[in-house]
Amino acid sequence: MHLVQLLLPLYAHDGERLPAALFGAVRAELVQRFGGLTAYSRAPATGLWAEGPGEGVEHDDIVVYEVMVATLDRSWWQAYREELTARMRQKELVVRAQRIETL
Repeated sequence: MHLVQLLLPLYAHDGERLPAALFGAVRAELVQRFGGLTAYSRAPATGLWAEGPGEGVEHDDIVVYEVMVATLDRSWWQAYREELTARMRQKELVVRAQRIETL
């Protein structure tokens, strides 16, 4: 079993707020394909990073969507990440997976 997390920014790379309908579409796509999801969207998290030494710190307000999958289809997730990166007008988007054990 794997837990796949999508870290989705609330704003496009140019600073424009992304429409709520975009997040609704992603939720619907994931629920349809995987049968459910968990969304952490009430209080956006803040992601911070520096491109390199001496660079200014960038930030994003993000929501996190999680999906549990029995098997990890890496090629599907990579293609979906690339699609979401374009739809959300980002330079990069984080989709990560970790093996989990349900208790």
